Amino acid sequence: MSVTTAATPRTDSPRTESPASESTLQTLRRGLALSPELRWGLAGTLALALLATAGRVAVPVAVQLGIDHGIRAAGGPDMEVLTLIAAVTAGVLVVTVACTYLMNVRLYRVSETALAGLRARTFRHIHDLSMLHQQAERRGSLTSRVTSDIDQMSQFLQMGGMALIVNTGQLVIATAIMLIYSWQLTLVVYAAFAPLVWLVRHFQRRLGAAYSLVRRRVGTLLAAISESVVGAEVIRAYGVRERTRRRLDDAIERYRVAQFRALQISVFTFSAGELTAGLANAAVIVTGVLLGVDGDLTVGELTAFLFLVALFVQPVQIATEVLNEAQNAIAGWRRVLDIIDTAPDVADPGEAGRDLPPGPIGITFSHVHFAYPGGPEVLSDVDLTIPPRTRVAVVGQTGSGKSTFAKLLTRLMDPTRGEVRLAGIPLTDVRFSSLRRRVVMVPQDGFLFDDTVAANIRFANPDLSDDDLYLAFCELGLEDWLDSLPAGLRTQVGERGEALSVGERQLVALVRAYVANPDLLVLDEATSAVDPATEVRLARALDAVTRGRTTVAIAHRLSTAEAADEVIVMDKGRVVQRGPHAVLVAQQDSVYARLHASWLEQTRSS
Repeated sequence: MSVTTAATPRTDSPRTESPASESTLQTLRRGLALSPELRWGLAGTLALALLATAGRVAVPVAVQLGIDHGIRAAGGPDMEVLTLIAAVTAGVLVVTVACTYLMNVRLYRVSETALAGLRARTFRHIHDLSMLHQQAERRGSLTSRVTSDIDQMSQFLQMGGMALIVNTGQLVIATAIMLIYSWQLTLVVYAAFAPLVWLVRHFQRRLGAAYSLVRRRVGTLLAAISESVVGAEVIRAYGVRERTRRRLDDAIERYRVAQFRALQISVFTFSAGELTAGLANAAVIVTGVLLGVDGDLTVGELTAFLFLVALFVQPVQIATEVLNEAQNAIAGWRRVLDIIDTAPDVADPGEAGRDLPPGPIGITFSHVHFAYPGGPEVLSDVDLTIPPRTRVAVVGQTGSGKSTFAKLLTRLMDPTRGEVRLAGIPLTDVRFSSLRRRVVMVPQDGFLFDDTVAANIRFANPDLSDDDLYLAFCELGLEDWLDSLPAGLRTQVGERGEALSVGERQLVALVRAYVANPDLLVLDEATSAVDPATEVRLARALDAVTRGRTTVAIAHRLSTAEAADEVIVMDKGRVVQRGPHAVLVAQQDSVYARLHASWLEQTRSS
């Protein structure tokens, strides 16, 4: 027996969400670091934005020049000057419109490309996380990370984000021209808006926390909807539609309340911006008239300044509106980053790893322990070796640790302590590409994708022709069942395979595993829902399929154990018996003998 190698104890608890107190700037920096396409594309977009923004001051400047040098020219209005000003202004506006168009097209392309990449990276990372982490989070919540949260970011970047960039540039340019016309009036404008800046900064953190709650409520809502749709059959069967409706209503109401509270804060800041804009305009008019009386300001300059104030006020007002979208998007970005920041606890060793050697695979469990987070041990000191080419059945009562044994064997999870080896190599050192190619597990539920029977089997081997697939069914003795389907290999199985019965789904899953041609085949109660006639036929086929390769069958029906080379009996997470079926069943009052007697009694009664 091999020497124990203790792994560092782990808690597979999911990472807590990034705190809402993390600054917006910190979140943006982390987000941009993970979206290089966005960083690379922003430079050209910003250049176009600056050109589009600079063109916006053409009208105020044209108004000032037109009044002071055209309409109020010495000797009366100068039409030549006015025509020239109008022509130049029209040319600048045409360039501005063209730059705005190109800026928006480029922004849409850059943002969608960058967020598509982020969506793909987030989705792949979710798949890299352990089964424990995925089980700890509701699927609807995980789905919302790659759908609605990133959609919110896309909406902000394409609308509010560019509005912030353009209007910030507009603010800077308007300020520069205002200073040229009158530094006194510029100070009046900034004095009027100074309290609003403080107010916005004060409410920004509250708004961020409010929208973090909104994004969490979206995840909860999607989870409730998803479960209600997937579990519709159970809901109808147990007559709990009213209870389910109340649960959905509660999720909807929680989302509504969270969204309303966030909007309350946003509306307050927007209203404050409207009030400040009105005060600024009034102060500029009064002060401008006084300066004009003293001869420090011409009529054209005062008129142009009022246009510039409008250009200054617009970005501030838009900023208060965009703040609402920004905090919603930042909250979504934090949730996406939270998933990406979660290090996979069952990690692929990649280039540093090793491939399984060719040929049959032997199995070694060296003093393996496993406990789910916060719970007692499910497996305790499992220490055994399974030689290559052995067909083993693992049996035990519900909760004895059989399925956990299978998940550790296929590295869907890692032991809390101890070590699992395949072909003498620690499982943590085996590259996923080699492990998934050489080891195949057929889970209990026989999950199928919404496609044809043929397409589902080709997931394991895309190069197989229809003739190859039909031959595989024949080799398993399932050609008569395949011929009974409405369209044979072209039969649509429906979402999650629900157009087929549970037993039929498992048959397709078994054929899929067979064509993968693994060296180690793990069957997690894969025949538990097959009718007795199909079970007998399938057992004969599996006898030929499993000969010459290592097979571990988590057995619900002890007919599987009877056909195995060896039976491993588990009880309360421990291996309590091991040996051939005939030897174990002869041991009176043993765990296996009692299991076998119970199974025989159930078989006779059915």
